[in-house]
This record gives sequence, structure tokens and C-alpha cells, in this order.
Amino acid sequence: MSAVPPAGLPEAFPVFPLTGALLLPRGRLPLNIFEPRYLALVEDALAAGRLFGMIQPDSARPATANGPALYRVGCLGRLSTFSETEDGRYLITLAGVSRFAVVEEVPMRRGYRRVRADFSAHAGDLVPWPGRDLDRDALGARLRPYFARQHYDVNWNTIAAMPAEELVVTLCMICPFAPAEKQALLEAASGDERLAALIALLEMALAETGEKTRLC
Repeated sequence: MSAVPPAGLPEAFPVFPLTGALLLPRGRLPLNIFEPRYLALVEDALAAGRLFGMIQPDSARPATANGPALYRVGCLGRLSTFSETEDGRYLITLAGVSRFAVVEEVPMRRGYRRVRADFSAHAGDLVPWPGRDLDRDALGARLRPYFARQHYDVNWNTIAAMPAEELVVTLCMICPFAPAEKQALLEAASGDERLAALIALLEMALAETGEKTRLC
């Protein structure tokens, strides 16, 4: 049996499986919803707490009767903005609340998947990460060549002004890492470990391209 979830968090809820999409606690993920089953998911979430989970399919495991296998860990989010387009799509923003471990899938509803979850291993997600060990100069030394290789147009003044947790969470979510790498960032045990994993992934990407950087 799963532990009783923290106050305000559901034990069972819908999930949106999406490869390459990473939601982290206190992150903000914009989504363009157009498939009928996920339109139904959003409608039902709006009527019941505005909560649903983001989770990646796990291609390394066999498919299930409900569709692709799912990674064991995802992140619950709360709908923070919602608008409907003239062609019937929903444009939403999901704000990350807490990671969860999938205990089991429960019967689908209106075509979308649902899980029963355990939040007990991620109680720390409800407390902001202070980011005391963030070395902005060292991080910037890796970000500048990485963003240059990705042809990203970056406002460095905005980056410099971002609080530590917001900066690290945003970078983890927007950088085009591979799905397994994004899952590793999601499953990092703490903010400090997530920062270390982020730096390692940036260094690996630069090494693969032969980028010569000054990392001190």
C-alpha cells in the first residue's frame, strides 16, 4: 500500500505521458493540448483540483495494455493558466508541485491514463531549495558555449537575476537533453544533486562537440 499523500495531494490522478517533457517542482511547463483524450484530461482536471501528472514513457520496458510503459517517477503539476483557441486546442501552463512514484495504474477514464502514486520519498519537494552551493560563474562558463552550440538567444541579465532554484529548474527543463537524461534530472535526490547532474550533462554535451571551454 502507498503512504497517505501530503495534505492537498491526491492518491490517484491522471497522467500525461510525453517523451522529452520535464516538469520539476516549482517549474512551469507550457503545453499545447489537442488530442481528444488529453483535452478530456484537462477538462476533468479543471473540475477536480486542477492537478495531473507529467511522466515520460519508458522505451526500455515492454508496452502495457494501456500503452507504452511508464517511468516509475513523474511530477504532479497544478494548472496555473488556461486558455482555449478558436480551433479547440487548450493552451495551458502546468506548475510543478511534487514528484511521485507510480504504485500502479488504475482504470483509464475518457481515454487517458491514471495512476495511484506515492509521494513519501519526495517530501522535500514541498520545501524550496536554497541553492547555497550554486557557483554562478562556473555554471555560466558551461552555459555560454552550450547555448551558442544550440543557437539559443539568451538574455544573460535575466539569468543573472534569477533565484538559484528557479535558474536550475528552468535550465533543466529547457535544455534539449535526451529523455533518459531528463529522467535522471527528475530523479536527482536533492537540489544539490540536480545541479551536479546538470553541470555533468552540459560538460558531456560540450565534450561530444569538441568544444574548448574554460571551466574555472
